[in-house]
Amino acid sequence: MAEIECRMTRYPAGVLAKKARPVEKIDDSIRALAERMKDLMVEHKGVGLAGPQAGVDLRIFVVSVDGTKEHAKVYINPEIQVSGGLEEHEEGCLSLPGIWGKVRRYKKCTVTATDLEGRRFTEEGEGLLARAFQHEYDHLEGILIKDRLSAAAKLRARKRLKELEEAAGSES
Repeated sequence: MAEIECRMTRYPAGVLAKKARPVEKIDDSIRALAERMKDLMVEHKGVGLAGPQAGVDLRIFVVSVDGTKEHAKVYINPEIQVSGGLEEHEEGCLSLPGIWGKVRRYKKCTVTATDLEGRRFTEEGEGLLARAFQHEYDHLEGILIKDRLSAAAKLRARKRLKELEEAAGSES
């Protein structure tokens, strides 16, 4: 089975702007991808990482609210249900380094997903866990935090977004 290429992907990479494809089959390449995604998340000091952030056009994410690999959990082909009203909190993103802003998200979130053994499961989250679920799910839908920032925060982020675009242009 061919290994799936996996690396930290930053804005404005095209994979971040489109809806990810469902994982068709859970095999050793998907298990290896999940392990590499956990490593990337820990290495870059995140609490979650979605397939598109690893340069992979697949509906998979990992979350660990304490940022450790031991507590990282894998969610394949997730579906979410939100509840509990909205609250605003400061948020950043590994794919948009240097950009922070207040993002409104639901206080509670229920995820139904498939694990690495192919079993469906449901998990409820509140606080940071609910926020992480929604943030990573956004990535699977091609939505970035820059799309959720207030008009004022978008203005503040403009210069940094331009720097990221220019850095990407010089790498190609």
